[in-house]
Amino acid sequence: MWKQAGEAASEDERRIEAVLARVEPWRGRRLRYRPVAGGISNINWRVADDAGGDYFLKIPGRGTDMFVSRAAANEASRLAHQCGFGVEVVAFLPEEGVEIFTFAHGYRASSNLDFLRPAVRHNAVRALRAFNDSPRLTLTKTVFEMIEEHLAQVAEVGGRLPDDIAHMRRGLADARAALLASGLDLVPCMNDTLAGNFMINEADELKLVDFEYASNNERAYELALWFTEMAFPGEVEREMVEAYFGRTGRGIEARVNVLKALADMKWASWAMVQEAVSTLDFDYYKYGAWKYRRARTQFHHPDWPLWLRLL
Repeated sequence: MWKQAGEAASEDERRIEAVLARVEPWRGRRLRYRPVAGGISNINWRVADDAGGDYFLKIPGRGTDMFVSRAAANEASRLAHQCGFGVEVVAFLPEEGVEIFTFAHGYRASSNLDFLRPAVRHNAVRALRAFNDSPRLTLTKTVFEMIEEHLAQVAEVGGRLPDDIAHMRRGLADARAALLASGLDLVPCMNDTLAGNFMINEADELKLVDFEYASNNERAYELALWFTEMAFPGEVEREMVEAYFGRTGRGIEARVNVLKALADMKWASWAMVQEAVSTLDFDYYKYGAWKYRRARTQFHHPDWPLWLRLL
């Protein structure tokens, strides 16, 4: 349901109206807004003006400043648009951390079901590769640093961790040593490749959205994280590895498998922080416990020592 500026009746609506009042090009225009469903970190809105403009705007959720550099996210959003697979950024309010985008007409958030179609998967690989091949971002933050940051934050906010976190930390240390010894290929990464961050149209063309966690990171991590979100069977993962790198092999597959464990550990730890600080209606503990279980499966995999040697 659309509301006109000035009709706010809730705290969220008052907050969006306060933001709208700060957008210089919109001053003096008649504005209307309505919420957009989706997202587990922020509150999303669609905004229209009397000049025919149609926009997407997101208000940062409580506690997200613990994880997100809004300036870095804005830099990555603009980079994605420049490489041909992002949505145009029309305004950025640094103090509020608010990005405003043109509304992506004809596109919708994808789902895991969409990626059952080979065309969609291959278009996703092309989009990710184009972004990863872009000039480096200002911010470099590897998955190792992300995990350590989240574990420190869990302790700070009094969040919950699994009983075997010490074992997972040992797995993390072994993976870090092996990956650093092999050398990291640091490139711009989304670092958040869940299905909803790929917008899709009727022609199966894709746009990448939501770069809040973007940084320069190990290239293969982008695929590893995507695979943890998609739950592809092994043969599809190998197909996507070959589509991305132009080849496959035991070394690349081992690298992806090690990074899949770290991807799940990262997002599990993130969820335990969110459980303690977020006001959004989402079961972060369940999400985090599931991610820790999958990370545990990788760390305990009989091929884990072999994967480390193959890096």
